[in-house]
Amino acid sequence: EEGADFIETDILASKDGALICFHDVTLDDTTDISGRKEFANRRRTYEVEWANVTGWFVVDFTLEELKTLKVKQRYSFRDQQYNGKFSIITFEEFISVALDASRTVGIYPEIKDPVFINKHVKWADGKKFEDKFVDTLLKYGYRGQYMSENWLKQPLFIQSFAPSSLVHVSNLTDSPKIFLIDDTTVRTQDTNQSYWEITSDDYLAYISNYVVGLGPWKDTIVPVAKNYLLEPTDLVARAHAHNLQVHPYTYRNENQFLHFDFHQDPYAEFDFWINTMGVDGLFTDFAGSVHKYQELKSPHPKDATANSLLVKIAQLIAAYEGH
Repeated sequence: EEGADFIETDILASKDGALICFHDVTLDDTTDISGRKEFANRRRTYEVEWANVTGWFVVDFTLEELKTLKVKQRYSFRDQQYNGKFSIITFEEFISVALDASRTVGIYPEIKDPVFINKHVKWADGKKFEDKFVDTLLKYGYRGQYMSENWLKQPLFIQSFAPSSLVHVSNLTDSPKIFLIDDTTVRTQDTNQSYWEITSDDYLAYISNYVVGLGPWKDTIVPVAKNYLLEPTDLVARAHAHNLQVHPYTYRNENQFLHFDFHQDPYAEFDFWINTMGVDGLFTDFAGSVHKYQELKSPHPKDATANSLLVKIAQLIAAYEGH
């Protein structure tokens, strides 16, 4: 309804191997798990991306158990009216949202924390998390290279922070993939590489064999100090030189997320990133705002059908002849 080109989700796996849509490997921040006494003894401490994390982990619950939980809004400053009304959904249910839409809507799922998932979830057929992820996409007809006939009918980008996962799925599907890049202080979860290693020209040349683009944290492209933008890096230019798209994340409308340079105006932020920085796509929590910005900037208004253009031309001629 807001006009999103793609809908994005992170994919994790339950204890019994079901693929679910969920952002955190723990359930603590966005479900009612803490109030569920029957699950009080399920709290664990596991290593996740080089750090110990304590909480209720998705990998310790079956899909049936996860479906009994109700989700809630993470941020107190956002709309709370949907808290407790909905359950966690599966990857297949997410796909149905896109396929049931009245227009073509792409999907942009993330292979989330594959190192952690493959350590804690085992499938009977010996397949890995990444295999099951691709199997689900193929089941619903998602296949084909970027801009191919099939891709245009069912647009898809596969994203992951784990380069080895992207390399692995490249052997399973030719659908376009995006290599996500975290903050400059974060090492890759699978190959333990630094930000500087994975954004070097040599590495961009290597990863371009497997992906069509990068998804960097936006503050790594344009560093920030005291909430003001600093001099942009050359990451976008170098990515484009390797024929890689750049889809930064995450754009949010609230004042605490808008750098002072944009004067609390999200449209000014979109304009800067699209027209000054030249990025090829945006991850946003506010798809409706980006869509309205696109419409405002579009050279062709919504009603610009051939007939309406002819009417306007006739009106212009009539006005001219009147003089």
